[in-house]
Amino acid sequence: MTHNPASPAGSGSSGDRPPRQRSGTGQDVGPDIWKIPEGDERERLVCSDCGFIHYDNPKIVVGSVAVWENTVLLCRRAIAPRIGYWTLPAGFMELHERSETAAAREAWEEARAEIEVHDLFALYNIPRISQVQLFYRATLKTPAIEPGPESTEVRLFGWDELPEDEFAFPSVPWALQHYREIAGEASFAVRTNPPSAAADGPDYRPKQQEQPRG
Repeated sequence: MTHNPASPAGSGSSGDRPPRQRSGTGQDVGPDIWKIPEGDERERLVCSDCGFIHYDNPKIVVGSVAVWENTVLLCRRAIAPRIGYWTLPAGFMELHERSETAAAREAWEEARAEIEVHDLFALYNIPRISQVQLFYRATLKTPAIEPGPESTEVRLFGWDELPEDEFAFPSVPWALQHYREIAGEASFAVRTNPPSAAADGPDYRPKQQEQPRG
C-alpha cells in the first residue's frame, strides 16, 4: 500500500503539482499556471496558451484482507513510505482496471499470492493525502507466498499474533478489525472510517519518507 503526500484537505489546490512538459524543441508546453478557471471554485493547473485545464483528482487504492484457514496475509514494506512496517497487500489502481482485478494484482505483486477476491467490505476516505481506499475480503488459493519487489518479507499471521505495533498505515488495523466484525456474514454494511479515529487517522508519514512512490 502506498500513500502519496498532497496538499492539506480544503486548501483549494491540487496535491502533487506536475511539472510542465517540454516539446522536442525544448519549449515548455502544456499547463503552466495555477488559477481558478471561470465557473470553478478551486485552483487548477491551466495552460496559458490554449486554456486546457489539468484536473488532479484523488487516487484510488485497492487492497484485500486475504486469509488462509485461520491466518491473514501481511507484507513488510520494502519501499517508502513506512519501510519495514507491515501492511495489507494494496496499491493504486491502474487505468482501465477493475477494482477486484487491482486487488488480485497487488496481492501477486507484493506477495506472489494467488487470491480469490470476494466482496467489498470497507471504504476509507483519507482526504489528507487525497485517497479513497477500498478493501475486499479474499481467500488465498494456496499458502505458497514469497516477497515481491515491494516487500522484504511476507507472512501468514494468526489473528492472535498480529504485529499491532508495526502497522504501516491507519487503514491496516481498521480493515483487519472490520474484517473480523463481519466474519462469516453474507450481508453487511460496508465499513468506513471508525468514528473514534481522526478524519484521516494519525499521521503515519515520517518526514524522511514523504516522497511519492517511484
